[in-house]
Amino acid sequence: QPQLVESGGGLVQAGGSLRLSCAASQSMYRMGWYRQAPGKQRELVALITDGFGTEYVDSVKDRFTLSRDNAKNTVALNMNSLKPEDTAVYYCYAKATSWALREYWGQGTQVTVSS
Repeated sequence: QPQLVESGGGLVQAGGSLRLSCAASQSMYRMGWYRQAPGKQRELVALITDGFGTEYVDSVKDRFTLSRDNAKNTVALNMNSLKPEDTAVYYCYAKATSWALREYWGQGTQVTVSS
């Protein structure tokens, strides 16, 4: 069972920045982050493939940047200009291959943006 270990998160004022990191125990085709705010469904934040193709939810474009280090099986989400509506539990996500059905999740890390 591959493991995803998250780090980062915390409390920040609106307009501030945070960095989330996730390390996988094996190489993964696609990695990234989802988030879930109280009372809402889990939503995609950003994903990146091992070829460095990225996708972002519209609400974070131009504020968040997702990068990865294939040699270390890690991804990092740099979050700038944070807004209170970014407050959520952020979950690292991974998929081993493009054709795999199974998905892997981290334990979640809280991000709280105060106004």
